[in-house]
Parts: sequence; C-alpha cells; structure tokens
Amino acid sequence: MPAPEPTGPRPHSTAPGGPDAPADHGAAEWGAVVPAQATGNDAEAHALMARVSSGQTDSGVGRLAATVERLRAEIRAAQAAADGRALVELAKGVLIERLQCGPAMAARQLAELAEEAGVAPLELAADIVNQAAQDHVTDVATAFVRRTSGQEPTGAHDAASIGVRLRTAESAALAAGDTQAVAESLLEHALAPLGASALAVWTAGSDASLTLAGHAGFPADEAGRWRYVPPGVSTLARQALSRRQTVRVPSLSASGLPSIGGAHNAAGGRIAVPAGTGGRVHGILEICWPGVLEPQPPQIERQIDALAELCAHTLEGHPSAAAATSGDAWTTTPDVSELVDLTEGLHDPALVLTPYLGPDGELADFRIHHVNSRFVDPAGRPRNAVSGALLLEAYPMVVGSSELFESVERVYATGEPYRARRMTLTALVDQVPLDAVADISVSRHGRCVLLIWRVEDETARLANLLQHAQRLGRIGGFEENIVSGQIMWNDQLFDLYGRPQGMPPVPLEELAAHAHPDDAVGIGRFLRAVLYHRRPASAAFRLLRPDRITRHVRVIAEPVLDADRRLLAVRGAYQDISAQHWTEVALAATRDQLAHTEQQAAERNRLTLQLQHAIMPPAQPPLDSPGLRIAVRYRPAESESMVGGDWYDAVVLPSKQVMLCVGDVAGHGIEAATSMVVLRNAMRGLAVTGAGPGQLLSWLNVVAHHLTEHVTATAVCGLFDPHKGTLRWARAGHLPPVLIRDEKASTLRTVGGILLGALSDASYEEEELQMSPGDTLLMYTDGLVERRDESVQDSLAQLLTNARIPTTTLEQRLDGLLTHSKSDTDDDTCLIGIQVE
Repeated sequence: MPAPEPTGPRPHSTAPGGPDAPADHGAAEWGAVVPAQATGNDAEAHALMARVSSGQTDSGVGRLAATVERLRAEIRAAQAAADGRALVELAKGVLIERLQCGPAMAARQLAELAEEAGVAPLELAADIVNQAAQDHVTDVATAFVRRTSGQEPTGAHDAASIGVRLRTAESAALAAGDTQAVAESLLEHALAPLGASALAVWTAGSDASLTLAGHAGFPADEAGRWRYVPPGVSTLARQALSRRQTVRVPSLSASGLPSIGGAHNAAGGRIAVPAGTGGRVHGILEICWPGVLEPQPPQIERQIDALAELCAHTLEGHPSAAAATSGDAWTTTPDVSELVDLTEGLHDPALVLTPYLGPDGELADFRIHHVNSRFVDPAGRPRNAVSGALLLEAYPMVVGSSELFESVERVYATGEPYRARRMTLTALVDQVPLDAVADISVSRHGRCVLLIWRVEDETARLANLLQHAQRLGRIGGFEENIVSGQIMWNDQLFDLYGRPQGMPPVPLEELAAHAHPDDAVGIGRFLRAVLYHRRPASAAFRLLRPDRITRHVRVIAEPVLDADRRLLAVRGAYQDISAQHWTEVALAATRDQLAHTEQQAAERNRLTLQLQHAIMPPAQPPLDSPGLRIAVRYRPAESESMVGGDWYDAVVLPSKQVMLCVGDVAGHGIEAATSMVVLRNAMRGLAVTGAGPGQLLSWLNVVAHHLTEHVTATAVCGLFDPHKGTLRWARAGHLPPVLIRDEKASTLRTVGGILLGALSDASYEEEELQMSPGDTLLMYTDGLVERRDESVQDSLAQLLTNARIPTTTLEQRLDGLLTHSKSDTDDDTCLIGIQVE
C-alpha cells in the first residue's frame, strides 16, 4: 500500500528539546543507533577546529568556526529527526488503515505500544512498516533476527537497528526530491555504519551509457568529471550493467578499472550492484570503502541488495510506475503505440515485445504485443496465432542453442542493442523441429523490445553466393535493353570501370571510346558478332579508366532474342584479367629466359665435351716402350652437364722412363675441364726435369694453389724404369693403384699425400715397387668404383674381384672392368693399365 507523505514540512534547523519534542526523542534514539556521516565540508570544519584548538588562528575565527560546527551538527540532527518522523508517519498510516482511527489516536497508540514494549518509537515504527510491507527490507531484517536469535544477547537490538536503518533510508528516499538527496541519505543512514565512505548512483541510458544521477562522499569536482560515461568505456559500473550481476573488487587499483574517486582512493574496495525492477536494470549502485574490501557476510550483501532496490525505484521515477505488466494484464501505452506504428513501415518481419512479470515481480517472459504486416512465421502460422502469445509459448526453442531469449532479456535489462548474422531459429511444427537461418536485430524502445528477423530463403542465399563469387572473381555483370536503351550494371562493374554509381553506364556501342586505340579492331569484331550476327562473343581489351589506370579486361556477352529472332537485349559480364595478363607476361618472359639459359648451357657442355675429347680421346694407340704394354680407357659422363675434370697421361720421357698419371679435378663443367687441361699440361712440362713423382706432385700443388682459381684435385703419378723393372709412385689424395700378380689382385700400400691445391706448400711420400714379368698395374679415377650406397672400401673390394677375372689381353681387361663397374654417380672415368712383358 502506498505510504503517506509526512504531514509537516521538513525542518531545517531545530535544536534538540524544541517544540517537536516527540519527534526529537525519536531522532535521539535514531542517533544512538546510526551515527551521522560527515561530508566533505564537515571535514573542512573539523580541520579548522583542530587548527583553532592548536592555537593556529585568532580567537574571533575560532569562535566563528565553533559556531559553524554547532550549526552543522544541529542541521544533521534536524535531518535525522525529519527522516525519523517520515518513518513514524508511515507507521501511523499503517495504524490508521488497520484500526480505522484518526491520526491523533494512531499517534497515541504508537506511543503507548512503544512504552509497553520498552523500545523507542522509531524502532516500533520500523517493525510496524516491516510487518505491513513484507518486502525485501523485511526479509533482510527477519533473516538477521533468525541468525542472531539465541546466539548473542544483543541480537534483537542489532536486528532492530538494521530494520530502523533500512526503513529510515527508505523513508528518506521517498521524501527526497531527487536522486542526489537519496544518495546522501543512503550513505548517512545505511552505508556509513557498514564502513562505506562514498557511493555513486548511475543511471543506465538506452545506449548503455552511464550518467551520474547522485553521489555522496566524493568531491564536487570529481563528480563533475564523471557526470557521463559514454558507451564502450569499461568501468566497474559498466561491468555490473553488462553482466547484470553484482561485481566486487577488493581494491580498485588491482582491478585496473577506472571509476569515480579512483584518483583519491585507488586502494579502496568497491561493490557495484545493478538496480532494477521487473527484469530491467535502471542503473547501478556503486559503493566505495576506504580500505581493502574483505568478503562480506550474507546479511550485509542482502542489505546492499535492498538498498539497490530502493535506488531502482528512485531511478524509475516512482515505486508504483512499474516498467512491465504482470499476470495477464495487457495494456497499450503511447510509447507502445508509436513502436507499433514504426514496425508497420519496416520491410522485415518485426515483433513488439512487452515484459511479462511473474507473481514474484521478476521477469518471467515477454508478451508478443504486435507483429507487423511483413511478419512471416518460420513454422508457417498466421499472424493472429502468434500475436498476443507469450514468447516462450509461441517459440519454446528460443531458449536453446540460439540463445535468442537470453539476448532479448539482456537487451531489455541493459538497453544495449544486439545483432547477429545467420542465427538458427528453430520452430516446432507438429512437434517436429524446423530450422531457419535469419539475421537478428534486438533493441529496446522505452518499456518495449523490438525484435526483427530476416529469414534467409534459398533465392537470397544463392544471390548472396553469386555476389561473393563476382566479387572474388572481379566480375561485373550488365544487361542492356536494345529497345528502350536502359542499361543495368551491378556494383562490381562500376568499380571495375572506376565510375561513381551515380554516373550513367557505358553502352556497348561506346566501348571503343573507353579502350586503348590499339584494341579497336578486336572490339569492333566483338560488337558485330553480338549486335549484328546475334551470336555470343568475347573480347579482351585494355580499359582506360578516368583515374588513368589501365585494366586488362575480358568482356563476354550474349544476345537475348524474341520468338522472331529480333534482338531485344544484350547481357554479359566483364572480368578484370589484369593479374592473369601480367602473370602470362611474366611466364612468357621466364620461358624465353629459360630457353636462352638452356641453349647457353647446351653450348657450354658441347664445347666442354669437345675440349675433353680433343685432349683425352676414349682410347689411344699403344706407346712404344720396350718390355712394357700400356693401354688407356676414358668413359665420359652420361649427361653432358656432368662433364668433369678427370684426366690421364702416359708418355715416354727423354730418360726412357715412362710417366703414368691419373687425376680428377673437383667439380663439373667448363671450369673443371679447363682446370684439367692446365694440370695435365703442367705435369707434362714438369716431368722433363727428371724429378721423382713426389717432387712432381709438390710442384703441381703449387700450380693448383697459385696459378688457378680455387682449384682442388686428386692425382696419382708413377715413373716406370724399363731397365730396372721398378715403379716409383706417389699420390695426392687419390685412390691407390691395383696390382694384379699371379691372378691375384690387391691395392698398393697407401702413402701419404694431401690433395692438390689445398695448401700452398705440401710434400708427398714416394713408394717403389719391383715389378715382374706378367704383372699388371691399374690406375683409375673414382668414377670406376664410387657408389652412393656403399663405402669406398666395399667398392674397392668389388673392383679387386673384377680384376681377378682372367683375360687374354690388357685391353680386354680394361674393357671388362668398365663393363662390370657398378658405379652409380654418373661421373666420367679414366683407367690406365700397364703390363710387364
């Protein structure tokens, strides 16, 4: 039942013991329960008094400060008395209604009952209002009484003080003229006893913005800076609004969230509580503590929730101005009528929803107040089957995976719009779920919610796919009516031409004017084929755009004919093939460069092969040396690109000794071949000096290191003396020779010697071998034995096995070794054999 207003004016300066003695007695009792909270100006007065007491100012100023402090104390006492009288007047109204008596009788009855119960009239007034209201405040006080009953001797008094505090704060809120006065009353009567130092009351706007409607305990300049918080700024109050639940932070600085008063008390704790009624959040109550906020007991949290409910009614405008209908009440207000008219002008299906409250006053559902004329039900029902029904009754599946009902509920509570693309809507058709994909838009308008959905049909989906395909393929479509001259372009074609959409499209007959002059002939053939021969055609040309950018474009068109084969229209498409054109140009250039490179490589390989064959033919005539038979074989690489630097030499020196050499230059190609020529000719020139094989290799190392460009090579060199039958030999990193004696094959002892060209100065060890008639010696390069999947030792073992095979002549033996060679490196091979007769 509505509470009666106080009968008398609110006093501004009434000293204790004045003419309002009964009310002052209540105020005295109230002051014993809840101490007054000093404001910012009160703190300044206290500071001034402290300075006076310490002798920091003259006696005149001290007396003035004492007077100001006394007047402030009297004002606080008068305000407390007025708030207490408002609560007493509420209790009198309850007694008048129940006892059917007048105001004087109700006042006497209240005083007599308080005297008999031994309590203050203010506490008895709070109890009477609690019993009559049975609301959230009553629940808080009752729960506290139950908790303290039988545990603490002062439990009943604590419960009474909680009830007095909350009811007094409620009375002050009802009597207050604005939210600012409500905030000051809540801090003074209800929150200061809980240890709070300041509070802010925020109003939630329709765009999810926050406006500071009231504050207490903050400096005026700080409140001025925080008078408005735009949407999207994350603050503690904004989080409570978005989550629609209480947000607690032990320390504001630790949370990292900005908020009012953060610069003055960043270490203090905060609590932000949504203040709403009927499922709608009207604002946020933000409470500040001076220090770190410890976990609050449940009874304190319930007190704070009760205070938030008081703020909600204040922000709502009046406690009786409910923002929603309850039960089956269904009324039409001016704002609903305006929204209904608005939906009739929309081209998409729209529903106007009004909140439906349950018996407990909480939001239970939404009533479908109106569906517009464009409404299409996913289940195929007519409009009158949906209009007037509850949302969960008409569409029970909205609480499923789509979360549509939760989104509508959130929009109604916070006012923040919600939009979603391709949301799945499920409707029940004969208990069979039917899915439909739609774009959703939910917004709040006053006390109503506007729900708009656009169901995506197959035609729209295919059109959307076509639009994306044209965009990705850079294709623009057109249709030109030959009869009327009307031309239709899509957006992609305007972008391709670089023309604003407000400009007229380009007719086909004017196509040559927008193309490169060199493409006029091709465009003319295209137009004759389409317009005169009436057959599909295509053409590629360079489009000259107004922004001086040239695009390579392909146009494809087909004629549209009537029954008499008369031309009615031409439709087709343009495609930007600039990327394809430049790719083809790059590929053509790459192909030309590759062909030129291949030609150069083939020429180099041919010259290398000719050079190698000119110096070292595959076979050469036997040398004229008494008592010694010499045969040589050279097998070039199978691939011309693998022509390497293998070389051999067998020559009779002026001393009648026979020099035998085999070498292998690292690498392949013309560089390896020319390096081989240098080393081979250098060895011939050095051999005439009569030096031994070790000295010859030392000199040849100097040539490889200093007279060539980074050439390394291996070599084996031997000098055979026909008169003594001895062979002196040395090696430079090369495989050792093979000796075949009495049908047995073995490698000679490996002597030391580094490969040629590795060091500027190197010495090579010599070895002397006494050869007998019938002995055969083989010198070879690694192309004869090397395999990728075997070690060198295994390859040499296979060579020795093949060398034991009996043959009639030395030439047959060399040919057999080449034939049975299992080398797989595709490298060239040199092989020299000598046989003592």
